[in-house]
Amino acid sequence: MSSATRGARARARIEITATIKEEARRRLAAEGAAKLSLRAVARELGMVSSALYRYFPSRDDLLTALIIDAYDSLGESAEAAHSAVADADPVRRWVAVCEAVRAWALAHPHEYALIYGSPVPGYSAPQTTVPAAARVGHLLIGIARDAGLAAPPAAPPLPAELRAEAERLTADVAPELSPETATALVAAWAQLYGLVGFEVFGQFNRIVEDREPFFRHAATGLAKGVGLG
Repeated sequence: MSSATRGARARARIEITATIKEEARRRLAAEGAAKLSLRAVARELGMVSSALYRYFPSRDDLLTALIIDAYDSLGESAEAAHSAVADADPVRRWVAVCEAVRAWALAHPHEYALIYGSPVPGYSAPQTTVPAAARVGHLLIGIARDAGLAAPPAAPPLPAELRAEAERLTADVAPELSPETATALVAAWAQLYGLVGFEVFGQFNRIVEDREPFFRHAATGLAKGVGLG
């Protein structure tokens, strides 16, 4: 087989893979992840199921690809927002990342639901999703590291029963930080996605109407809670 033929086949595979994933995203939007099936995707594309299996051997393989794509897209948006304010103070950098997460989620609600919504029955995400999933977290950790945080000034001391877990967590996710800071960062990370999820999934309806300044204020509070300002 000539190199030109191999190249053409590789390009065709990339294009077909992208088409399959795009149709799968449409199915997610219409029916949710729990009802995603390779047969339905193949039917919508006019393909036989056996042909689609050459690209994604199972539904779980397709879900994993969609999940990694979603995490990467979210991470790229957050990284671009951070790069735009890289010379700003730590609070501004933190808020920029948080606002990028919110903006991405509002623009891609079904993909956000796939990665931060209800678990898909029968599916367990493999370790291959972890690097993409960690991109936003690494940005937030980097902001805290660059700020030279030792411990959040307003944070209560770690209780004795949490110390061992906090030290383990710190060693896993941010060994350059103190257990107090790492614990505060994980809590803030969870609160960030709670704020975003409440908005994406409608829990703020009739409660918070002017949501952009509300979110910015809350994100600033999270930054201060980990000791950035």
